[in-house]
Amino acid sequence: MPYISVTALSHPGLRREHNEDSLVVGPWTLCGTVTENPQTMAFPLGRPLVVAVADGIGGQPAGEVASSLVVRRLGLFGPALDGEEAVRDALGMCNHAVYAAADRAPELSTMGTTVAGVVILEQELLVFNVGDSRVIEVGPAGNGDGGWAASDDTLHQLSVDDSPALPRGRRTTSIVTQALGGAPTFSAITPHVSTSPLTPGTRMLVCSDGLTDPVLDNEIDDILRAHDGGRAVFELWKAAMSAGGPDNVTIALVSVAG
Repeated sequence: MPYISVTALSHPGLRREHNEDSLVVGPWTLCGTVTENPQTMAFPLGRPLVVAVADGIGGQPAGEVASSLVVRRLGLFGPALDGEEAVRDALGMCNHAVYAAADRAPELSTMGTTVAGVVILEQELLVFNVGDSRVIEVGPAGNGDGGWAASDDTLHQLSVDDSPALPRGRRTTSIVTQALGGAPTFSAITPHVSTSPLTPGTRMLVCSDGLTDPVLDNEIDDILRAHDGGRAVFELWKAAMSAGGPDNVTIALVSVAG
């Protein structure tokens, strides 16, 4: 029977006082806390399954409140996310909810969050994002001993970064051009949403920029060539910590088994 496996971890990193990332996997949410070890869940393929990471905007108040609000709502909307229009509508409602919560409490003013994720349908994959959290299509896991040619491209970013153009020589930026909330007055969003066929063996990495900023693509690629499941997520987290752990890091590795 086809099924979906999701292995996830969330950690504050080495330089932040607390975790402003949140995660949703189907009905399960993890908000602003820490997982000591990767957690693995399995779901039957059929009903829509949402997997998403929300990264509270740093330097502004209550990022963890904004990110948790968004993933909890996506968890509630999840079973109804059966197409691109439904996903866009859900993200628009999340954006309104962040602003409404901020309007009710002055200490939450300008709170905001990015979000990126997938909705897995029986035969299709919906990919969505607002901001710079990422969804990356991953090639198959192997034994890491050269089973593929070194030139093989096994990572393919499916999300669209909402970031300004980078100066020559720069590979990352903390600036986002669009988020859920994040401004003193309401600002509408234009979510990035796409659809592709779902094939058995598909693996996707959904993560905050606490992974992709400090860890180079080729290192992420090497880890995911060599490992799958909990070992892969642990090694990705370890790579982020070895690179200084400059930010909260949340990782969900999604696999579709035939």
